[in-house]
Amino acid sequence: MPTITPSLWFDDDLEEAMAFYASVFPNSRVHDVVRYTEAGPGEPGTVVTATFDLDGTRFSGINGGPMFRFTEAVSFVVDCADQDEVDHYWSALTDGGEESQCGWLKDRFGLSWQVVPRRLGELLSDPDPARAARATQAMLGMRRIVVSELEAAAAG
Repeated sequence: MPTITPSLWFDDDLEEAMAFYASVFPNSRVHDVVRYTEAGPGEPGTVVTATFDLDGTRFSGINGGPMFRFTEAVSFVVDCADQDEVDHYWSALTDGGEESQCGWLKDRFGLSWQVVPRRLGELLSDPDPARAARATQAMLGMRRIVVSELEAAAAG
């Protein structure tokens, strides 16, 4: 079977991005880094492409220049076991980035992430439609997802 690897287009900060992401996610590492040589077209020694793992998921990246930017049309979901994980990833990924709503954020490189506690899905799909609606309304008013607030809203 073929392997599908997300490829991320950076302006010129792929090396910085890899180091940042590896500091945020456990079990991460950089693999192959290809650098420009005297043959160009970039400055010799700067990164052209690289592959790296973020907690076991393989990515590739390219320093392709400023013509393409990240948008919210593509985001990565961080599936968090509990509020401590949500708080850790939210804090790390918003450092130098910006918060959005409903657990979404953009990191310092403009890449969109959804930092989602597992409990959110349980509450939004509650068999009691009134509980699910109250949890949904609470989520819509949040930036970082707070499980205790969702549970309180669902309870009424």
